[in-house]
Amino acid sequence: MTREEKSQIIDELSTKFADNKHFYITDASGFTVEQVNNFRRLCYKSGIEYKVYKNTLIRKALEKQDGVDYTPLFKTLHGFSGVLFSKEAGNVPAKVIQEFRKKLDGKPVLKAASIDSDLYIGDENVKTLSELKSKNELIGEVISLLQSPAKNVLSALLSGKNTVAGLVKALEERGTK
Repeated sequence: MTREEKSQIIDELSTKFADNKHFYITDASGFTVEQVNNFRRLCYKSGIEYKVYKNTLIRKALEKQDGVDYTPLFKTLHGFSGVLFSKEAGNVPAKVIQEFRKKLDGKPVLKAASIDSDLYIGDENVKTLSELKSKNELIGEVISLLQSPAKNVLSALLSGKNTVAGLVKALEERGTK
């Protein structure tokens, strides 16, 4: 590979790191071609991009990122490294890894992950990362919490046949319970 080709890959990879808030670095060494293709298919179905890069190219692309210190990830860059990119949800790649592990014992191994610039290093973080809630899930929970008092008042009004006396009666019944 020529210097120009390496430089082009580093620039492309640097752009991907900048454009994707969430990325995972995995070790899938020992995969057969069929297993790698199956993993890529599963990633594609989940809206994740998976690609294998040389460790030095990953490191140089991470060094080009502004505002975030990725040096703790550099110690994980050895052996076979594949990168999973996710634009929307930080937990989806972890769920994909867990799902694929059901078919293939313990592989791929999580080397490191960056979720909104928070770094997670080591395979022991897969379960934690898969349980993270996405931004949309958190917004949905907040909205449902905000709606529940209004729903309670509406249900009380409707149960009392839209009369004030019915509302008072419903509130009185709730107070005695």
